[in-house]
Amino acid sequence: MKLPRKLAFLCGAASLAALAACQQPAAPVPQETGADAAAPDAKPGISASDGRLVLPVVAGRPAAVYFSVRNDGPGTATLVGIHVAGAGKAEMHKTEGGTMSPVDSVELAPGAVLEFAPGGYHIMAFDLADTLKAGAATELTLTFSDGDKLSMPLRIEKMGNAMTDHDMADHDMAGHDMAGMNHGEP
Repeated sequence: MKLPRKLAFLCGAASLAALAACQQPAAPVPQETGADAAAPDAKPGISASDGRLVLPVVAGRPAAVYFSVRNDGPGTATLVGIHVAGAGKAEMHKTEGGTMSPVDSVELAPGAVLEFAPGGYHIMAFDLADTLKAGAATELTLTFSDGDKLSMPLRIEKMGNAMTDHDMADHDMAGHDMAGMNHGEP
């Protein structure tokens, strides 16, 4: 008789344990958030730095984006797309001989560093959101031909600051005749 009582006790204890386990909250299952789902994978061997978006002087005009990209990988990487957060559209461009034209792709050989800078390769960002303000930041995403992506922050600057800090700082004004220029005086 003692065996059935022990068996009944064990069955009852097991039932209570199972019931208690059912009422325990399940361990949280990691889920992708919108930010995680949209986060690009970094392309192995590729790095980017010194990103800046230069706002246009005239609202409604495109902004320019400049940065450096380096290929420390074993093979050639081909940049085929760009996205600027806060821009309706972005295009790669190259200026040669004073003429700017769109570029569909750019190859980066192993060990190469490519500067996206005034007067050469650069990004034109169109249809800018009102939230893109000087002193803030946004994000640039580079897409490569194999589907890998790399994102980097872009500091946002006014064009006047960019020209003073980068383009005109070393420009020698000696020999330029400024007498005929109208500076807003009647």
